[in-house]
Amino acid sequence: VDDLDFTGPLEVLNQVRLNEERRFAERTPVDILLVARDDEPVKTFSGMLVAQDCSFGECPPLDVLVVPGGMGERLENHNPVILEFIRRRASEVKTLASVCTGAFLLGAAGVLDGRSATTHAASIDRMKEFFPKVKVEEGVRFVEDGKFITSAGYSSGIDMALRLVAIHFGEEIARATARHLEYPYPEDNYRVIEG
Repeated sequence: VDDLDFTGPLEVLNQVRLNEERRFAERTPVDILLVARDDEPVKTFSGMLVAQDCSFGECPPLDVLVVPGGMGERLENHNPVILEFIRRRASEVKTLASVCTGAFLLGAAGVLDGRSATTHAASIDRMKEFFPKVKVEEGVRFVEDGKFITSAGYSSGIDMALRLVAIHFGEEIARATARHLEYPYPEDNYRVIEG
């Protein structure tokens, strides 16, 4: 996994506050779980070791699942354990999101068939080739199609996470979160598929 693919959205969700005036007295209302295939720490592309909260088998029900990308995606996009976890959770969660090439894992699991999606700009052609049933969008930070949100590369995962906050807590809270992070709120350059 590339570091920013998971730490960007993680930090956005960690900074959500329902009452901005009590920002430093309250914690985020988001229960964040880091989930991995097994009980071993995950080594990021930069070498950082990340301890997970639970394995796939121990994972409780989720409202939102965010699948990061990175170089590891190429090693794991045929892993039946990962793909089955994504398939099963896709039918249970309110929102299934991916960052960067994490969209390839969603595509390989078959959950993006018939939907619009995006990925890192350098991987657009590869995604079109591998997943002809997916309408691959270019030049946008993220694409929201129903309960599926896929983002382009790296920092666009932050934009996508702010959209998650807007969906689940409202735009006012999402904008306050962006202000606290000193990050520009995504006003455009994304696509929401209606219907």
